[in-house]
Amino acid sequence: MLSAHTEVAPRIQRLSAGLVNKIAAGEVVERPASVVKELLENSLDAGASRIDVECRQGGAELIRVVDDGCGIHPDDVLLAITAHATSKLAHEDDLFRVRTMGFRGEALASIAEVASFRLRTRTAEHDTGVEVEVDGGVVQPLSPCGCPVGTLIDVGRLFHTTPVRRKFLKAQSTEFAHISEQFTRIALAQPRIHFTLRHNDRTIHELPKVDDVGDRIEQLFGADLRRKLIPIEQAHDDLRLWGFAGHPSESRPTRKGQYLFVNGRWIQDRTVQHALTEAYRGLLMVGRQPVCFLFLEVPPEDVDVNVHPTKAEVRFVDPQRLYRLVLSSLRTRFLGMNLESSFGAPATSRPPHSPPASSESTLPLFTPAAPLPNPQADPGAESQARQEFADWAREELARWQPREDIADLEEAAARLEALEGRLAEPAPGIAEHGSAPPLAPVPGLPLPLPPELVEEAARAAAAPPPATAPPAASLPDSPRAMQVLDCYLVVESDAGLTLIDQHALHERILYEHFRRRVLEHRVEVQRLLMPVVAELSSRESGVLADHAELLAELGFEVASFGGQSLAVSAYPVLLRKADPVELLRAIVEQLDAASQTLTRRDLIDSLLHMMACKAAIKAGQRLTPEEIDSLLAQRGLVDDHHHCPHGRPTALTLSRAELDRQFGRLG
Repeated sequence: MLSAHTEVAPRIQRLSAGLVNKIAAGEVVERPASVVKELLENSLDAGASRIDVECRQGGAELIRVVDDGCGIHPDDVLLAITAHATSKLAHEDDLFRVRTMGFRGEALASIAEVASFRLRTRTAEHDTGVEVEVDGGVVQPLSPCGCPVGTLIDVGRLFHTTPVRRKFLKAQSTEFAHISEQFTRIALAQPRIHFTLRHNDRTIHELPKVDDVGDRIEQLFGADLRRKLIPIEQAHDDLRLWGFAGHPSESRPTRKGQYLFVNGRWIQDRTVQHALTEAYRGLLMVGRQPVCFLFLEVPPEDVDVNVHPTKAEVRFVDPQRLYRLVLSSLRTRFLGMNLESSFGAPATSRPPHSPPASSESTLPLFTPAAPLPNPQADPGAESQARQEFADWAREELARWQPREDIADLEEAAARLEALEGRLAEPAPGIAEHGSAPPLAPVPGLPLPLPPELVEEAARAAAAPPPATAPPAASLPDSPRAMQVLDCYLVVESDAGLTLIDQHALHERILYEHFRRRVLEHRVEVQRLLMPVVAELSSRESGVLADHAELLAELGFEVASFGGQSLAVSAYPVLLRKADPVELLRAIVEQLDAASQTLTRRDLIDSLLHMMACKAAIKAGQRLTPEEIDSLLAQRGLVDDHHHCPHGRPTALTLSRAELDRQFGRLG
């Protein structure tokens, strides 16, 4: 006898067609970009020579794809929006020799189930077209319509039948960034097709057909990137690899710059990614990823594309064979080049499979650094640099008048006057080595000292240190300092010897100063007489457009300059020595990687860390005695000079006791 609390197991029942399609849509249609991908692939399979994509509100309100392909026969239109109906597979064996982009026959049915769907199509043998509308899975009767040969599909109010899915959509800028990325992947693999992309009635991409993948890369990413690409071509038996690998100087913090294709289909594959990592080992900084556009041609029977809902991942019969091909191709190409100084690339950047250009020329990626000036060749350069520093010292003394309650300023003035007297002395090392250290001023040095930083430092010096404060080795008024290995400063302190990381210390100084200016909305801006033009990808331009207000807070003025180019008309004075274009690219990378996970305050702080790091003096950079003195003079004027913004220590102290112990002077 069953108890009153015994639950009866539910009976198994067949799901309705609508529920089945909604479940399938959850796998196929993750977001608006998924719809764009499926519709573009259908247009490619239809043999289109032109495909136009239009979106509104990040694709949530409208996605329209128009192509001039072969169209759909009127008798097949209703079948086209039925699940598991396709023209691309005739026999079971065809599934293991897929040559088309789509083959499952579930995309249109899944899309029509969760959106307002309209399809117009006409074939060349018919004078008129047909139209069908579907709203939430409810199919309306076919009706004749006038339309050119090809297919038009409108997808409106995506996920309106599944409100829970719709509320998970991100901001329209984020969703459109995903659409643009899907569009880019497909356009890269099909250079001989004319593509257009519009968003909210604004043309984002107009890509006329070209004969060469390099030309398509230039259309999408700009000429600067194309010049930094190395053509790759290698074949082994029935495998073929071709495309472009980025010069090591062109790297990214993530794998977003890697475009891998198998038989014209964009994929993600750990085997190929691992081969890339190994090929670039020793050529990139830790944490950086190479840029590449690689196309693999593999027999269809040797690759299974039916292992992932969105076909983004595939399975190879012999992945190790593919690994060896990619690794050997890239390493062989790199070994034949001088990657440290410059390299020549064909002006057209054509891969070997393309028709040869009428003429080719080699363009260096970058010019080797000019030799250091010789004092004998330019005797006035050194004195001019020293005079500039002396002028700066006088200006600073006149600008920041000492206050009666801050005795430290009087001492600082005395030190600066003493410093002027030392300017006439020759820099150490010139007589011994016969060449002068670089005379160009270090970025951000000498740094103007805002009065608020000086006042806080004076108050902090007068107040007793907290019990938890880390012990600090105080430096004498006129510290004896020297630079070693063009990286560290060795300074005599009360406790012994203090070793200072020049980059870490300067980074902390710049960060503290810039952070205060941003928080008080008093960022000093340098306006340019001639704006600097940066050529970015559509994704990068979109990221900057979405964060225009944030950039303005940081002191950047950026405006569209036509196409994908942006003009930088102003940027922070503190970063005046940094390259505005490279700085902008670094900001894009930071925003793209962190904007979805950090709060606005944390995002600003992250950008300040990066900008201070970019503008700070670098390890391996020779400093003049004046620059060393300037850096040390500012050390005590920041909140925490013990650590850089990333948490690394700025200084280490060797005590007198430790030195005596190492030299056996104890007891």
